[in-house]
Amino acid sequence: MGSLLDPTHLSPGTNRLHPAQVGVPPVATTIFFGANDAALLGRTSERQHVPVEEYKQNLQKIVNHLRDYSKSMVILLITPPPIDEDGRERYARSLYGKDARRLPERTNEMAGVYAGQCIELARQMDIHCIDIWSKMQATEGWQKLYLSDGLHLTPEGNDVVHKEVVHTLRGAGLKAEDMPSDFPHHSKIDGNCLEKAFQ
Repeated sequence: MGSLLDPTHLSPGTNRLHPAQVGVPPVATTIFFGANDAALLGRTSERQHVPVEEYKQNLQKIVNHLRDYSKSMVILLITPPPIDEDGRERYARSLYGKDARRLPERTNEMAGVYAGQCIELARQMDIHCIDIWSKMQATEGWQKLYLSDGLHLTPEGNDVVHKEVVHTLRGAGLKAEDMPSDFPHHSKIDGNCLEKAFQ
């Protein structure tokens, strides 16, 4: 499908996305940001916070850059997933006991605000978008089923994202199973000699 970052063309302190002079562009690119950006100011994870307006502007810049790089590339935005606030609290208590934070560092409501901006931008720019924030919450018991610690996805949560991406790409005329991969399948990677699989 194509990775968003091309590590062979990164210099220290930079994040260049698909430099225009590099090879053949990917057929499709997914952009899945927002879970960390939606961390609340004044709380324990505030260093990850990105104001929602800046979050939307950043997504727009990435999309514009990718469009400049390839007119045919399918671009797919994915909203941040929902937040299980009780799950985050339990996770914090498991790590820090009585010293755990008293105020949530993320809320599902705020994740929803970022999800809404992602959806709105996709509509404005006429690109595909998966509303994973809403999709996951439509399943009873989503909190424990899809989120391992109230934030990060479980295997089942990742499976939902995968199925939605495959379905959306198929709607754009692309079959995921027929698309080339940038990197070897994990089954082809020897844990004792990682470099060999990438030669």
